[in-house]
Amino acid sequence: MKTLSGFRVCVLYSLTGSLLFGVGSLDLFAQQTPPKPAGEPSGQHAEKTDRSEKAANPAQIELLETKVRFETNGDSRREVHALVKIHSELGVRQFAQLNFDFNRSFESIDIPLVRITHANGGTADILPSAITDRPNPVVVNAPGYQDVRVKSVRMLGLQPGDTLEYRVIRTVSHHPLAPDFWLDHAFDRTGVVSHEIFELDFPSLPNRQIQINPETPPDASPTREGEKAERVVYRWTRKQTPGAESGKETAKSAPDISLTTFSSWNQLANRLAALLIPSEQASRRLYDRAMSITSRQASADQKMSDFYDFVSKKIHMVDLPLGSTGFRPRKPADILTSAYATGEDKFVLLAALANNFFGPARMGLASSLGAVSAKDLPSPAKFDHLLTMSGYRSASFWMDLNIEVAPFLMIPSQFRDKPVFVAGPAAGSHWDTVVASFPFPATQNVLVDAALAAQGGLTAKVHYSMRGDNELVLRLAFHHSPRDKWKELAQLLSLTDGFRGQVVSVNASDPYATKEPFTVEYELNQTKFVDWSKKMVSIPALLPQLGLPDPPAKSASGAASAAIELGTPLEVQTRVVLHLPPGTKVSTPAGTSVERDYASYSSQYSANGSTITASRHIKFILKEVPADRAADYSVFLRAVQSDEAQDFTLERPDSAGTKTNSAAPNNTAPSKTVPPKP
Repeated sequence: MKTLSGFRVCVLYSLTGSLLFGVGSLDLFAQQTPPKPAGEPSGQHAEKTDRSEKAANPAQIELLETKVRFETNGDSRREVHALVKIHSELGVRQFAQLNFDFNRSFESIDIPLVRITHANGGTADILPSAITDRPNPVVVNAPGYQDVRVKSVRMLGLQPGDTLEYRVIRTVSHHPLAPDFWLDHAFDRTGVVSHEIFELDFPSLPNRQIQINPETPPDASPTREGEKAERVVYRWTRKQTPGAESGKETAKSAPDISLTTFSSWNQLANRLAALLIPSEQASRRLYDRAMSITSRQASADQKMSDFYDFVSKKIHMVDLPLGSTGFRPRKPADILTSAYATGEDKFVLLAALANNFFGPARMGLASSLGAVSAKDLPSPAKFDHLLTMSGYRSASFWMDLNIEVAPFLMIPSQFRDKPVFVAGPAAGSHWDTVVASFPFPATQNVLVDAALAAQGGLTAKVHYSMRGDNELVLRLAFHHSPRDKWKELAQLLSLTDGFRGQVVSVNASDPYATKEPFTVEYELNQTKFVDWSKKMVSIPALLPQLGLPDPPAKSASGAASAAIELGTPLEVQTRVVLHLPPGTKVSTPAGTSVERDYASYSSQYSANGSTITASRHIKFILKEVPADRAADYSVFLRAVQSDEAQDFTLERPDSAGTKTNSAAPNNTAPSKTVPPKP
């Protein structure tokens, strides 16, 4: 984000959790990658330590052995066997509890072995009383999804130096998409797994093609079972030196192993549509309810906006990972009555309502982890988010029903300009691109009204009004945080923008009021902003720091290695009015103006009596600057940074006291923020 990227990271992960993006484990079914312990969150697999030390990780998985067997009817069995060496108290906390998500309507979890071998040689088996089976916390207040559960094991008595061994068996029977089955698997590359074995066992189907990628897997040899070659078995073995890759996780946009029985993306689209597209009868049953949400006289845009607002805001989001229910939806009438839904069921309800007036709505499966294309093997495991394509315009218009406070037609940045897999009636093509456009211009206005007291203290009211990506981040943060945490949000926002001082009050507009810009206003106090011990003091303009990306690194030839990404076009206007004690003399810096085809920047500084006014305006026009214009961008960046470094000089004729200089809130510039990638 521009000007707020640091705030996004701090707020979304420190205070509001993972919100609505990528929540939950991707390992729900036996068709997918093996389960990981609850105490093994992403980004905490390893600590950087001296390689001369015995262990680089808080806990080292010395063996991770996974065996997956598929049957002709689509049933499957996955057995995971793990040996984990615990090295530290952090490792104890990571493995204090193992959680395994499953859906009891077509899955079961069996945990036949959990054993702790203590450093002194004693062993202890975990008793069945330490194993619990409860509804997923997300569905506690959603009776319609009580089949989505978590089986947990508490590791009582685990200590550093112990070895934990466990075996987990996941069985899938009568999955809604059976007899088809699929699997995606990626090997660990964080250094936390020393020895990984993966075995894949599937039937040889004479009437159906089983596609596997790669066709000849490395480090694996296919074997046949039985005289008639009824089964095929692959086995992979991968070893890593503990700590060799610790802290250096390499992201992969594609799994190491993919398997599917879907013959084509078209077949998968038809299977999903058969489950998720509501029937004409179901839509007609909701006609009267649809008419109560909109009006017959409303325009097409207004009708669809009304349906979107109703489903996204009035139907509570049950934030389960995509596919948790096996793509088996509830009835539209039941969804409407209960007033809660998963992402799939929200799509079903909107389609049932809107299909009474428009062409059929279609679903779009998207991935936040990496691009998926028609060249990949068809599999639902490759997607983690569901978008909705409206059927009321000739062009493709996308909506995201999963975010209760997202404005109509606004798509989160991680899905814009990315391919999406389309399923639904009369879908001419099963692949489309989510066009990166906003339903309104992206803007951010910041107004600071401040006063400097004769004793040197500063009070300021800071008002934000925004549209675009920054708006969505703040809406989500305030929506998902209780009111008693709002001061913490505002404090993070003020620190990110370079303001010191203590936030004493904060107010925000209604996150659900998406037809208007989102506004936040907070008041902060700083008791020792300046010290008038010297006759002249310098203070910065009390404006938030503008975030511009650094120039790209240069290659060996001296040329820029990549384009400079500016993110979604955005216009930022900041202005401060600072009231000074009577009699204060002011020297103002000169303003600056720089214009390029990719961005423009201007500033103005003035003083009128005892009032200072300063404003800065930046407009990001293009989404990126070509690599061959890196030198020109560097000149533009230096001009902006030089202007931001300018100070006002204040002189008090009656100043006297101790010899200490001013302590302005922006004396130490905050770390530079980088705009989001489109």
